Amino acid sequence: MSEIKKLTCIVCPQGCSLCVDTETGVVSGNRCKRGESYGRNEITNPTRVLTTTVRLEDSEMLPVRTAAAIPKPLLFEAMKRINQLQVRKPIHSGEILIADLLGTGVPVIATKSIY
Repeated sequence: MSEIKKLTCIVCPQGCSLCVDTETGVVSGNRCKRGESYGRNEITNPTRVLTTTVRLEDSEMLPVRTAAAIPKPLLFEAMKRINQLQVRKPIHSGEILIADLLGTGVPVIATKSIY
């Protein structure tokens, strides 16, 4: 039996209200093609870019993020792995801190330089 899932598109600032048929993958309510793709992906394989911080050796915080989106069900496990990370100065923005997060092929990178 087909179910209609209601979502708010987060791809662009328009924030379209989407309706996605979970059985057929038909998306309605989008005003651009990106919304259609987002709606379909959100039902079949939701992903997110993970943005967080890592504590440096002197208790200073370093902002980090995944370089690409990872599967949404892995977010909590990814946070556990990132929280185990110990980083020393200097760090350069864009520096890879974890090369392959949880076997996803996605690196975790620093988003700020700290000397």
